[in-house]
Amino acid sequence: MAIIGTTIFSHILPVVLGFLAIVMIISGSLEENKGKLVLGIVLFIMACAFPYVVLSVLV
Repeated sequence: MAIIGTTIFSHILPVVLGFLAIVMIISGSLEENKGKLVLGIVLFIMACAFPYVVLSVLV
């Protein structure tokens, strides 16, 4: 079961969060909406740091 959990946290969730972050960053910059832009940047940082934080606890 741990293999499935590590695969989800290391391969699937970062890609999904990264994609949503890029969409939010582009949308926020084109609409000049600071809220969407900041949310996209925070999501992108979470997508980068999330696997390291979660996998260090799981493994």
